Amino acid sequence: MLFVTAIAGVVGTGVGGLVGALLQKDSNRTASLLLSFAGGVMLSVVCFDLIVEAIETNVGVPTVCMAIALGVVVIYVLNYLIDRRTNPELPHIDENHPKTADDLNELIHSDHFEHHQSRNDNKFALFIAGVVMACAIALHNVPEGMTIGASYASNDGVMGSAALTLAVLIGLHNIPEGMAVSVPLISGGMTKWKAVLMTALSGVPTMVGALLGYLLGEIGAFGLALSLGFASGAMLYVVFGEILPQAFLMYHSKRPAFFAILGILVGMFIIFG
Repeated sequence: MLFVTAIAGVVGTGVGGLVGALLQKDSNRTASLLLSFAGGVMLSVVCFDLIVEAIETNVGVPTVCMAIALGVVVIYVLNYLIDRRTNPELPHIDENHPKTADDLNELIHSDHFEHHQSRNDNKFALFIAGVVMACAIALHNVPEGMTIGASYASNDGVMGSAALTLAVLIGLHNIPEGMAVSVPLISGGMTKWKAVLMTALSGVPTMVGALLGYLLGEIGAFGLALSLGFASGAMLYVVFGEILPQAFLMYHSKRPAFFAILGILVGMFIIFG
């Protein structure tokens, strides 16, 4: 399970980081379309796989709904706390700024890290900024790993086709997210090889999520429903509260909508094909 999760998380984001490094420039149009596509893929995973599997545990639809709501609330609150801590320190974020990220560096809070770095702040301040950036990335990757772990637990500890399909979809989703990590790091002055390495390492929380999802799923039907529901809610918030709004703010066009739909169709094809 951990090996497959590592491929989906670490290798997926690493490949995205490499693609971002090879592009050599911050293309808001390209990033917007890829993020929209990734959001569509995750919507397929949530709506056509995770929620269905959670309902099939027979713990009751209200329980599944509460687990989904819990995932939404927890990730929203954690994101709110991170934003509240970092936004006042950034001069470009004021009352006129959108309430969500409108650039790649804001999605992972690398702008916060770069701000401290540009002021030659002490190592402790840079360390805290790095921790904030790592936490922002983990909020995306931990729920993804939970889906693989929970699916593994639901199949009696066997890496079945459902878990492998999830791993493929999450790996596909992580490629544009890897770009979202590496591009602003390189733009901020980090060397390409170091940015790619850091991007790959940002996928490690996916493995933590897989362990958490598996342990919850092993509790029984209720634990499995809780794990799948929580991960679904967390990813729904990430898609609708962060990825898609940011994609539309980065590229004012109808095309992100079409790429999101394309992502949904690709996800459906892989799940049901």
